[in-house]
Amino acid sequence: MTRPHTALVARLLAGLLVLAVALLGPSAVKAFAAESVDTYAVEGSIGTDGALVVNATITFDGAAPATLVQKFATTREVMGDREYVYTLQDIKVTAGGQPLNATIANEAAQTVVTMPTQGVTSPIVLSYVVTGAAIKEATGETTVNWRLLQGLSLPVKQFTAVLTVPTTIALVQCNAGPPVSPGVCTFWGGGTHDYPDPTFNDGPRGAGEVVEVIIRFPAGTVSVNEQIRERWTFERAFSVEPLPLGLALGALALGALGFWLLHRRIGRDAAGAEQTLVADFHPVGEGEAEFRVLDGVRPGQVGTLVDERVDPVDVTASLLDLAVRGHLRFTELPRSSTYAAGEWTLTRLAGGDELRPYEKTLLDAVAPESGRTVTVSDLPEAVGAVIGTVQNELYDDVVQLGWFERRPDQTRNSWFRGGLVFFALAVLATIVLATFTRFGLLGLALIAVSLLVIFAGQEMPARSSKGVALLNGLGLLRAQLLGHPTDQMPKGRELHELSEVLPYAVVLGGSERWLQAVVAADGDADADSADLDWYHAPEDWHLADLPDSLNRLITTIQGKLFAR
Repeated sequence: MTRPHTALVARLLAGLLVLAVALLGPSAVKAFAAESVDTYAVEGSIGTDGALVVNATITFDGAAPATLVQKFATTREVMGDREYVYTLQDIKVTAGGQPLNATIANEAAQTVVTMPTQGVTSPIVLSYVVTGAAIKEATGETTVNWRLLQGLSLPVKQFTAVLTVPTTIALVQCNAGPPVSPGVCTFWGGGTHDYPDPTFNDGPRGAGEVVEVIIRFPAGTVSVNEQIRERWTFERAFSVEPLPLGLALGALALGALGFWLLHRRIGRDAAGAEQTLVADFHPVGEGEAEFRVLDGVRPGQVGTLVDERVDPVDVTASLLDLAVRGHLRFTELPRSSTYAAGEWTLTRLAGGDELRPYEKTLLDAVAPESGRTVTVSDLPEAVGAVIGTVQNELYDDVVQLGWFERRPDQTRNSWFRGGLVFFALAVLATIVLATFTRFGLLGLALIAVSLLVIFAGQEMPARSSKGVALLNGLGLLRAQLLGHPTDQMPKGRELHELSEVLPYAVVLGGSERWLQAVVAADGDADADSADLDWYHAPEDWHLADLPDSLNRLITTIQGKLFAR
């Protein structure tokens, strides 16, 4: 009895469920939010001032969604570096005649209208006024171009539009589809005697797709209100149009010309100077000549005059000259193996002539009078703190001698600092010009001129007439060092005379041939470890070893003196 009764109850419940679905099913489906807009109907008008008034009535295919969003593009690119700018005003959203609390946000290149449509049962009316859509044609006509449907968050089944116009129209057109490349609408027409107002029909359209209307009016009937704004592009910022390009080339030419004129005026050596001999090979007998230095010009001074800089070779030649003149002695220490690095000691000697300030500073550092022995490997520690002083005193020395009106390093530094300031201002000007104008090339031209000042300004030190005369004499001395016979030194004094030549040959060139002359002056097979007053070596050392020893010494000193 129990089982048949239970089956009967189950059948009754199933029947009631089927009946409920049959009766309530359509209503339940309708309760879900709409997934599309049923109709998007526009009624609008174009005024003689070019303003476009739009009233869009939106109905949903089902219950209204929680929100509906429409995004209006407020810019549109034209001609590469320019864009049209649109302004939307008086934006209102109502439902059943009652305003909705819509949110209006002006974001980058678009106006976003967010409509709270939750629970709304009547159509939504979105109204606004567009300015900037009335564009002037080359023929003088006015074209109103606007996307009546755009940026909607839901698809649209059917779009319609009717626009009231103030006068006859010359052309009407309608495009629809994806924003990037719309096609043509389903239907558009109007502009005739019987139907003067243009009408448009299209659909369905996907979310975010557009319907664009184009209406052209005869010249003088509808005012133009287009707003054109230039966009920043690389081509615009650095335009090669005649005016920007001409200004840039003009600034470049004027800058180069101005620098050239300044160089001619203050950066060129004095003109008309004669020749002042620095040293020569003075005949002292038949086939014999001794090396004589005139007016006490030192190798370090010579090197500074030649290239207007105190270089490592100038300081190294000064040390060699101090040794040859009896103020210093290099002693080469025995090497533990053939491949071991060379080492030398520097010993202070009495000397016999007066020292220049830079020579005294250098000598006190490498060979203190206390008698403390300094090795070449100790030079960075011993001399590192005074190298700057030596350079400064040597620059002061050539100015005191009248070879320069101003220290060459100060002249270079002044031009370098001025060039850096100019460069910074030129970079700033380039940024401003490229950001706000078409004259970025002018800024680049200014940067080029500033770089010319920075780098070419290093050639601005100018020698005085006295310095130029001495430089001319150095040209003659260099020719002699490279070509004068090396076997004409007075007999019995060859080593001393040849030694005096070496520091100048290190600076001006020809040192190898004079070192070979020292080797050739060795007339016996005995060891020569102490034959030179200024250079001592191990007991098995010969003068034939001097070229290799001295080259290694010079290389080592230059590396050690200027190590940091």
